[in-house]
Amino acid sequence: MRKVRILTYIFLCILFSVPFWGAQYAHIASIMYSHLQDTLPPAKSGGDSLLAPSRPLHVVTDSLPSDSVKKKDMLDAIVDYTANDSIVLTAGNWGFLYGSAEVTYTNIKLKGEQISVNMDSSLVFAKFGLDSVGKEFGYPVFSDGGTDYESKTMKYNFKTRKGYSTNIVTTQGEGYVVANDAKKNPDNSFFMLGGKYTTCDDHEHPHFYLALTKAKVKPKKNVVTGPAYLVIEGLPLPIGLPFAFFPFSDKYSSGVIMPSYGDELERGFNLRDGGYYFAINDNIDLAVTGEIYTKGSWGLNARSTYRKRYKYSGSFDAGYLVTKTGEKDIDYSVAKDMRLNWTHSQDPKANQFRTLSASVNFSTSSYDRNDLNLRGTPAGTQNTKSSSVNLTQKIPNSGWSLSASMNVAQRSQDSSISLTLPNLTVTMTRIAPFKRKEAAGAERWYEKIQMSYTGDFRNSIDTKENLLFKSNLQKDWKNAMKHSIPVSATFSAFNYLNITPSFNYTERWYTSRVEKAWDPSRNAHVVTDTTYSFSRVYDFNAALSFQTKLYGFFNPLFSKSTTIRHVFTPSITLSYAPDFSSPRWGFYERYNYQDQNGRDMEYVYSPYEQGMFGRPSEGAQGMVSFDFDNNLEMKVPSAKDSTGYKKISLIDNLRVGFSHNMMADSLKWSDINVSMRLKFSKSFTVNVGATFDPYLYDGSDGSVRKIDQLRITHGRGFGRLKSTGYSISPSLNQDTFKKLFGRDKDEDSKKKDEKGTDGDGEHPAEGSGEGETRQSMFDGKKDDNQYDEDGYVKNEIKWNLGLNFSMNYGYGEFDFKKNEYKGRLTKTFGFNGSIQPTKNWNLNFNATYDFDYKKIAYMSCNITRNLHCWSISASFNPVGPYKSYYVSLRASSSLLQDLKYEQRGRSSSYDPQWD
Repeated sequence: MRKVRILTYIFLCILFSVPFWGAQYAHIASIMYSHLQDTLPPAKSGGDSLLAPSRPLHVVTDSLPSDSVKKKDMLDAIVDYTANDSIVLTAGNWGFLYGSAEVTYTNIKLKGEQISVNMDSSLVFAKFGLDSVGKEFGYPVFSDGGTDYESKTMKYNFKTRKGYSTNIVTTQGEGYVVANDAKKNPDNSFFMLGGKYTTCDDHEHPHFYLALTKAKVKPKKNVVTGPAYLVIEGLPLPIGLPFAFFPFSDKYSSGVIMPSYGDELERGFNLRDGGYYFAINDNIDLAVTGEIYTKGSWGLNARSTYRKRYKYSGSFDAGYLVTKTGEKDIDYSVAKDMRLNWTHSQDPKANQFRTLSASVNFSTSSYDRNDLNLRGTPAGTQNTKSSSVNLTQKIPNSGWSLSASMNVAQRSQDSSISLTLPNLTVTMTRIAPFKRKEAAGAERWYEKIQMSYTGDFRNSIDTKENLLFKSNLQKDWKNAMKHSIPVSATFSAFNYLNITPSFNYTERWYTSRVEKAWDPSRNAHVVTDTTYSFSRVYDFNAALSFQTKLYGFFNPLFSKSTTIRHVFTPSITLSYAPDFSSPRWGFYERYNYQDQNGRDMEYVYSPYEQGMFGRPSEGAQGMVSFDFDNNLEMKVPSAKDSTGYKKISLIDNLRVGFSHNMMADSLKWSDINVSMRLKFSKSFTVNVGATFDPYLYDGSDGSVRKIDQLRITHGRGFGRLKSTGYSISPSLNQDTFKKLFGRDKDEDSKKKDEKGTDGDGEHPAEGSGEGETRQSMFDGKKDDNQYDEDGYVKNEIKWNLGLNFSMNYGYGEFDFKKNEYKGRLTKTFGFNGSIQPTKNWNLNFNATYDFDYKKIAYMSCNITRNLHCWSISASFNPVGPYKSYYVSLRASSSLLQDLKYEQRGRSSSYDPQWD
């Protein structure tokens, strides 16, 4: 067995080495033969015109006078030729063109620094020129059929349409074909010897190329080559091919997607992301890929993008994954997961009355854990997902509109799902029903009355993923409809007071109701029955609001020219709603029971309290609501402003609101709500809110309850902080401090002064801009660096840092000794950023910090290095339950995306957990 294995290895080494050594032999042989001199003189006649001398140094003329009979032209079209320097015509029908010469024949064009043309033999020869320091310039460029060929020397026969070139370079697809010797055929194809195929634009010294010993090139179609081998940084590698075929196409076409390989401990070796790409038409495509594992797992994926100009655009990505883990008869398990991502947007120009949009991110709860492409990524670790599809239709020449939507909310932690399908909304914009169509005179008071309408129908369910398609539409789904009709009008009194009466009517339609009873064994009220029938529930309320504005001005002592303005906007609202729990309305039920202490009690409940649109209010409400808005601004002198003053916002808005229910038996005062908005700049605004509780609590009997005693009457202040929250998400980059200290203006002025100069501060040479000469392929890699006055490369370090911090305070556990709730503070902190130390290096990171465990909960880092023709990237998650890494080295060209090396971390459930 060992001998067979050794012979197998020897056979494989010989198989892969033969093309390499054969290519080396052909390359050495071509060099040897190129130095041999032919001992035979050239044929006088009947030879190939391409082998004629490049320039006629000795032209023998006929001693006989020319024939008076006109000879027939050898070419069937006129040959146009131009030159910037000089044109020399000889008696032997030769033409010599110097200085940016150009020869045109039908659709064939040849450019070069020096061109020689023989009209009798239809032969043209072009070569480069040398400047005063011996540098080559003006390389010949041959154009035929939309394809350009650039070389150092070129011979071409207009009649036979054959040519011979040395050191030729042409663009084919996304790459370049470079050949030492090439012979062109009449069908525009050409044979070449000692060629290279590369995607690197440095043709003289490419970073990598596939050495082609001999090949045939069909422009814009394909390249067929004999033995070939890979060369990286000038080093030939013993990786050869006996032959190769490179197809090219400038059209939208289908093709095979090569897979990538890997291995994972739980599922085994794998081939992933391989399949076929379908170029359906110019508006839509489809890529079908799959993955397969040696231990039985497999998956399919379909991706598509579509776009129709001025109509719509979108994409979808669907996947199905079967994961098999464990050993049979021990811990074997099979998980079947699916995923659907769909985005759709409509162009506003497509239809001004109908709009369709979609943002779907749906997957089963275990899909993200089983997909290797998502494992350990932020998208794969998110616990909640949401999806929505919206369709809106406006009725022309009316205020009516109809919208339909589907909404899905998922939680991966417990595989719960909330689905609303459909959600229909009918809306009528605000109208003035009593307003005259042709107004004459002053506006009547009843013409100010306005009303609107909103109808909302919902059908929703809250369940688990595996029970969704087993649910019953009548018993498991909740469906209801809600009608809202607000009516209001605004009147002005005494020129300073706005009075707004309003009336709101709300009606709910339900298809089910519940019945409750007292359960002594549980010591609780439980649902005993559910009745499925149509029920109509409604409520209404009326309100009267008063609002005005007060202005105050103040000049601070530190500056008499500075003025501070205070705008105070008080608002008082009187509202009334009847007690809909009264038996005469029929919206509440009541029954008597004995509690665990034997006391006779009465319990009042609403059969519709579980309805999605709520229930009518319990108890009569006679509310007096107070709202106080404050705005504080400062005006300071400023020479930069055209008005001479600059406004600075001190407090953009400070609101205090509370209410008093005059018809309540107890606990008449509501919580005190305070909110403040600070505007530091146009892009930086801070919002802070807080809620204060004005009542005391009692826990003497073991249960916590709010008592009808105000804190202020016991000397404990107006209220205790009940909840507050604050969040901030600042972002910093390399321009932030420049803007603060005004350095960006200085740099902008410098850029304006340097306008019209190139990167190194020198004025551009003549001929740049319009009419700029063609960039030669032999000029090597373009240096796009910018240099300072001392010749050093200008390197601007680009970076950005984003922080997101949120803090929330609320009631926690109850302290029975102090009869007060303990405060509970929750904080979240995350940061992300990137830094680009050079134009080729890029580093970005993202992390979150857990204050409860006092450590970083998640972190991902990505490093990318642009190697011109190649790119190397690395991503790793150093902390958290999904520690992993991924390294990739691949060619930059999309044509060679399968030329890559990948290395992944193999984390699985078999790995030990050290934390």
